[in-house]
This record gives sequence, C-alpha cells and structure tokens, in this order.
Amino acid sequence: MALGVNINELVNGKVIEWERLEFKKGWNPEDIMHTLCAFANDINNWGGGYILVGIAEQNGRPVFPPEGINPNKIDYFQGEITRLGHLISPNYLPIVQPYIIEDKHVLVIYAPAGDMRPYSAPESFGQKRGQNRQYYIRSGSRSIIAKNDNLRKLQELAARVPFDDRINQEADLNDLSLGLIRDFLQEVRSDLFEDSTTMPFVDLCRQMNIVKGPKEGVRPLNVGLLFFSHEPHRFFQRSWIEVVIRKDEAGKDFKEKYFKGPLHQQLRESLSFISSNIISERVVKVEGRAEAERYFNFPYGAIEEALANAVYHKSYEVGKPIEVQIWPDKIEILSFPGPIPPITAKILAENRRIVARDYRNRRVGDFLKELHLTEGRGTGIPTIYREMKENNSPAPIIETDANCTYFLTILPVNRKSNQESNQESNQESNQENVKRSLNEKNLNLLRYCLEPRSKAEMLKRLGLSNQTANFRRHIQPLLEQGLIERTIPEEPKNRNQKYITTLTGRETI
Repeated sequence: MALGVNINELVNGKVIEWERLEFKKGWNPEDIMHTLCAFANDINNWGGGYILVGIAEQNGRPVFPPEGINPNKIDYFQGEITRLGHLISPNYLPIVQPYIIEDKHVLVIYAPAGDMRPYSAPESFGQKRGQNRQYYIRSGSRSIIAKNDNLRKLQELAARVPFDDRINQEADLNDLSLGLIRDFLQEVRSDLFEDSTTMPFVDLCRQMNIVKGPKEGVRPLNVGLLFFSHEPHRFFQRSWIEVVIRKDEAGKDFKEKYFKGPLHQQLRESLSFISSNIISERVVKVEGRAEAERYFNFPYGAIEEALANAVYHKSYEVGKPIEVQIWPDKIEILSFPGPIPPITAKILAENRRIVARDYRNRRVGDFLKELHLTEGRGTGIPTIYREMKENNSPAPIIETDANCTYFLTILPVNRKSNQESNQESNQESNQENVKRSLNEKNLNLLRYCLEPRSKAEMLKRLGLSNQTANFRRHIQPLLEQGLIERTIPEEPKNRNQKYITTLTGRETI
C-alpha cells in the first residue's frame, strides 16, 4: 500500500522541507527511534516527517544512487518499527511503506505529528525500561534532545493539536469524497492512486492520514474536510474566498464573487478569475531599442503567492473569509488572524524574509505543497517582493496590528499602467461627450459617408449650399472629432478629395 505523496518529489525535497526528511544509509534502530520521537513531538507544528532507509545522506541531502536495503529483511524492519514505536511513550505508530527507487529497495517511514505530546524515548537500548528517557525534537536536519527553552516549549504543547489536524466530531466518513481524493492522488502522481480503486475507503483515508479513531468510530480530520469534502463551509463557518472589485475610489460601485469548495479548488478558481478579469499586460515600444517594455498592472506571481499564503495561514476556527479587495490603484488581500508569535507588526515591516518557528496549519501546508500551490517555509514574502520588483511595481505593503488580529497584503498597481488606464478612461469619457453632442444632421452625414462623398455632395445632403462657412460649421467638427476622414489626407485641397466615415464614426452610429 503506497503513501499519498509523489515519492520521487519527496526524496528530492520538492514538496517537503529538508528539515522534515532524514536519510539513513542502513538500518540504525536507535537513531530511527529518536527521529520518530522528534517527528512525533513536532515542536514547530510542521506536520511530522519522513525517514528513508536505504539512502545515504551528506549535509542533510540524499546521495544517489540509493544504497538500498536487503528486500528479504523488509518484513523484519517493519516489525522492528512497531517495536520501536512501543518504546516511545506514549506509544507511537508511524506508517511504513517499501518502495523501489532507481532499482533499489528503500523503506519509507511516514511519521506524522503525534496527538499526545510530549513524547519521550530511551537515550539508548542498554538502559532499563523507564530510565534516562529524553524528549527529542528536530533541529535542522538532525534530531536532538530538547533542553531549556525548547523543553519548556514542548511541555507547553502537551496534548495541543493544531486545528487542521484535529478530529471533527460533527462529521463522518461519508462527508469525505472518494472522487476528490482520487483526483488529488492522480494529480500528485501518487502510487496510492492505483490502490485506491480496490482498497476499502476507510483504509485509503487512514493511509492519507485524514481520519482517526477506532474502527467503530472513525472520524474525519479537519484537514480532510477542508480538501476532500465538496462543502467545507458546512463545517467551518465562512471558509471561502470573497473577491470584491471596486470600480471607483469611493467603493460604492462594486461587484463581488464568492469562491467556495475544497481549499485548493477555491484558490485556483479565484486566481483564474483575477487573471482573466483584472490582470492586463502593457507593451510599450521604446525608441532606439529593439525590445519593447512589457509589464502588467498587477503581476500574477505576487497575487498567487499572497493569496496562497492567506489560504495556508488563516485560522479555520475563525468564521471570517479571506477577502480580496480589488481597487483601481491596488489589490488588498486580508485574512484572519495575523501571524503567530514571535512574528510582530514591527518584524513584518522591517524584514522581507520571515521564517516562522511555528505554523498554524501544519497539514494544510502539506497538501498545498503537494499540489505545488505554495512552496517551502519562508519563501512567500520574498517571492511577493521579487515579483513586484521585476514588474517595476511599487513595493508591497505587508502588515498586521499590535495584537496580530489580521494579516494584510497590499499590492499597489504599476504606476505606468495606472496612468495609461486613466488616459484611456479620459479618452472614453471624451468620446461619450462627443456622442452626446451630435445631432441628427451629424448622424445623417455619418450614415451618408459610409461610402466616400465629396464636400458638395455632403452639403447638398443637408440641403445647404457649397460654401466655406457651411463646411466649417457642419463638416469640419466631424473631421476634428475623428468621425470622418479624407480619402486623400496628404492633399487636403485636392479637387478629387472625398470624405468617408471612420471606424469611430461607425461605432458612434
């Protein structure tokens, strides 16, 4: 039975941070036990981690090709992992799955974050049961003994499970969709996709770690409902994205659209809507240079990162949606609450790279990373700054209040784009004024000049004599407004000169 991840992307650190991966060249039960304990304690709420036995490591990175393990010992190793889990207190059972990578047998141990923190393990096998037990945590790509401040922090996390990893007592197994689960597994190219056609649904959900509980009382986890139920807002109040387009600075003329459903679907659909309806590209030819300047009113990459961050980090315990306010001069993305301490408003204002020590949604982030909708820790804010800079847009504004009750990202419009948009709006306004100033005689002439006509023919059409004063009063204004044009523009006084209605004139008619 496979795991619900793409194994090739996993071993290359593409969907899981390196700190959450540990590579073992061979079977080392004592080290493996300590790492299992550390992943179970999950002091930073990263979501546990993976141990890959049969792949050597150098500086925390895998060494290829894999060393591999003896396939005849795989059953023995799986039994040993169960024994190691019982040496950890409280007892802890990871998920174990053998794989073949580059023709070598590798044992992958998925160690999700535990529900009964803190966990302890014997410092060595030579001690009597209960003696010299230690609490282990992750530090970089190593497992270490928790001491001093780290030990106090771990003890404060006793039996505290992040909201997205908790059991939802108001839902049951039927609230999870097999179709949504299979779509996810197929998209991430997990080997579990093929198994999902034949295995019992509850076993599939357990393998993906989106349900917990005894056989007679299996319940979905909140993260399972957020990604694999069709209506998450039934369980989490207002868990959707609201996009509001403000057409004027006063904000009185607006339209709004709600994006509901599984988190990854609402994120993609709202981004697609913004891309199609809001983002526009400008191409400006620069004199003396072969390449034209290209820029967008708002860079898509910055919007994508800011909105994905909001989905990742908002609290789904709080009944407030993610709000995207689109103004003529900026986009505001607001979520609740703000960042988790020790990040403060001052840190946000003074730093362009923020590396959090703790995460609100350890499992939401994992699924978003598997779908390549967000990247690893600490990359979000730098990406937003980089995308805005590359588009020659003003720097973003990222803020919260003193109590960290909200998280707001403001993306100002590209100034050149805004100026051109204003010019276009003024031109459109002028055209509307021109249309309002036309009388029936003017419209009669425009219709008549759909075919080329001479000055004399035009004035005769109006019942007027062919005089200069009549030309200036009735024909000259249409020329100046671009509603008609000369057929021989380079020779205004040519005896064969005629006039024809322009495209603008046709639109006016």
